[in-house]
Amino acid sequence: MRIESCYFCGRPAYPSKGITFVRNDAKSFRFCRSKCHRNFKMKRNPRKLKWTKAYRKNAGKEMTVDSTLLFGARRNEPVRYNRDLVQKTLVAMERISEIRARRERVFYKKRMAGKRERELNADRELVAKNQHLLPRLRGSEKKRLEELAKEQGVDVEELVEEQMSMAATKPNKVFGGEKRRVRVRVDGDMEEDGDEEQMDMD
Repeated sequence: MRIESCYFCGRPAYPSKGITFVRNDAKSFRFCRSKCHRNFKMKRNPRKLKWTKAYRKNAGKEMTVDSTLLFGARRNEPVRYNRDLVQKTLVAMERISEIRARRERVFYKKRMAGKRERELNADRELVAKNQHLLPRLRGSEKKRLEELAKEQGVDVEELVEEQMSMAATKPNKVFGGEKRRVRVRVDGDMEEDGDEEQMDMD
């Protein structure tokens, strides 16, 4: 059973699956799915589409030079059937796939090294540029936090971060205190929603 690779994206095109297009000059093109066939007919360049193997190889996102990749190359040497040779070949195929998977993992780790730091730096730059959009503490709240920091001997910034995180986790809390919904009666009196609920429960 021969597993050909897709002419456009490079994925394996299994027998009886996909589309085969034969041009007037008798050259055949194998596609794994209709998506690749459509893109080929639209004369798109596979090196410019991010989901193709050609793009990934060009961009250095996949191994291109490795000894395990040579085993997948097609060989047209006719060999007489030998049971022992077939057994050895099957064992070797499994071993090669293991080695290739391990090397790909190492390649990925090297490629992604330092990604977290780069993302953190980008986030810090974004925060620094758009600092005016961040929520601010009131002056009274800042003073209260400064006094607390002096009493506890903690940095003010840490307390501010704690306060911000608390505000994010509890949506009914603002920096000053709790939000209370108030209703105005017809006669002009004010009442809180919570009081009415308690009355209903009674």
